[in-house]
Amino acid sequence: MNVKSDIEIANSVKPKHILEIAKTAGIPSEYIEQYGNYKAKIDLKFLKDNKNPDGKLILVSAITPTPAGEGKTTTTIGLADAMRRIGKNTVVALREPSLGPVFGIKGGAAGGGYAQVIPMEDINLHFTGDFHAIGAANNLLAAMLDNHIYQGNALNIDVKSITFRRALDMNDRQLRKIVDGMGKRTDGVMREDGFDITVASEIMAVFCLARDLSDLKARLAKIIVAYNMDGQPITAGDLKAQGAMAALLKDALKPNLVQTLEGTPAIVHGGPFANIAHGCNSVIATKTALKLADYCITEAGFGADLGAEKFLDIKCRVAGLRPAAVVIVATVRALKMHGGVKKTDLNMENTQALINGLPNLLRHLHNIKDVYKLPAVVAVNRFPTDTDGEIELVIKECKKLGVNVVLSDVWAMGGKGGIALAEEVVRLAEKPNGFTYSYDLNSSIEDKIKSIAINIYGGDGAHFTADAKKQIEKLTALGFGNLPVCIAKTQYSFSDDKDKLGAPTAFKITVRNVKVSAGAGFIVALTGDIMTMPGLPKVPAAENIDVDENGKIVGLF
Repeated sequence: MNVKSDIEIANSVKPKHILEIAKTAGIPSEYIEQYGNYKAKIDLKFLKDNKNPDGKLILVSAITPTPAGEGKTTTTIGLADAMRRIGKNTVVALREPSLGPVFGIKGGAAGGGYAQVIPMEDINLHFTGDFHAIGAANNLLAAMLDNHIYQGNALNIDVKSITFRRALDMNDRQLRKIVDGMGKRTDGVMREDGFDITVASEIMAVFCLARDLSDLKARLAKIIVAYNMDGQPITAGDLKAQGAMAALLKDALKPNLVQTLEGTPAIVHGGPFANIAHGCNSVIATKTALKLADYCITEAGFGADLGAEKFLDIKCRVAGLRPAAVVIVATVRALKMHGGVKKTDLNMENTQALINGLPNLLRHLHNIKDVYKLPAVVAVNRFPTDTDGEIELVIKECKKLGVNVVLSDVWAMGGKGGIALAEEVVRLAEKPNGFTYSYDLNSSIEDKIKSIAINIYGGDGAHFTADAKKQIEKLTALGFGNLPVCIAKTQYSFSDDKDKLGAPTAFKITVRNVKVSAGAGFIVALTGDIMTMPGLPKVPAAENIDVDENGKIVGLF
């Protein structure tokens, strides 16, 4: 059987003009800034002028990811299409893909099969230039910092205390640790430096959490770039950089409007990673979608221990959001991998492996239902090799937690394959819930990290290195102790050890570095061997991507 690739499916559908999508979404044309015929920016005035009540917010998350795949973004898009099929006014809000995974190993983030947002080539590559603007703003601040030191260092900056790094939206391990400023005196001040991938930068976090342009500028000014010789923080505001940075970001801050294959309005904006950043699209995008529709379907990166935790504990706190329901995406194949089966053996029925892997799904469900007090449904992407017995086992175990399981086939059927899921989401969203957070903001930085490690990861707490303890002590003394925490951790395990699959117990995460993202408004804790600049795999996806003589891109998933 000849199975079409995602890009072939996307190219087989004639998209509607973006003004037609805007009309469907209820956005007057005066608020639309076209980027060609199929992409547009929504003027920030629209959100300010719109007085509609907010719709219901539906979060899509997933089990701990495996190489077998789960299909979270695909499910998010397919669910939005299905909601419209059953007559619900719905808009989907997604993150923008980073070029790092696109050319690396993970792939893009425009969905898959018949549940995609289009134009998928544009979305997965340069799109409307938002990430370039974020990288430029980041590197402008880095340049102004080094120039200030070169020009006499009036702020008495301790060069060894610089915390702000340059950014590039590409996987490039060569740039993790560098020495720059070498050469003649006029070539700068020599020092150790490094790059983060743009989606892990604080500028990306600030961009995604800002309420409007004024809030963006205020947050940019608070970014700590270094400390002076007295140990006091030096900010972007001290360098007078926030105005120029905001000028670079003013157009990027406007959310992007595109569409699904079925013509559902989609807002795709911002894109921090969830394993090394907070993993959610922009607050502006989500709030715009909530004003446009009765239901906003959105996602958060990787498993619920990462993306959903940060969505609920950070984004919802900052933006005053309250989810109505949560979808947890799983596959039988991925659960069997958590149960110890190799990827090559997943096509065979293996009930025991499924029993061994199910605790991963059940822990995620427990967290959503019992920690955050939110109603949940499990969406199982069914594969042809899944047996009835395996599916029944998943249904039976989830029922014990009072959670329904719905089979989803949106990859192959689009919105039609998500009707049952849409109906269950509507049923759950109509119920009141007791949404709460997983930790108290007023507790100490250490206690907040331990709370997540115990309540969400299922571990015994956290071990802090000597450096991490000193950093926490300093940040607390500077008045940052009451901020939420953003834990950078491997996406492949509840623990900080990627090889501990399933639902491990009796472990502690090791916190080796703690820093403040004062502009974003949270504390970042780096655990295990997590890197803020990924590297390319042995065979990068870039090797298979090409463009023909007519400008048609091939090999992009």
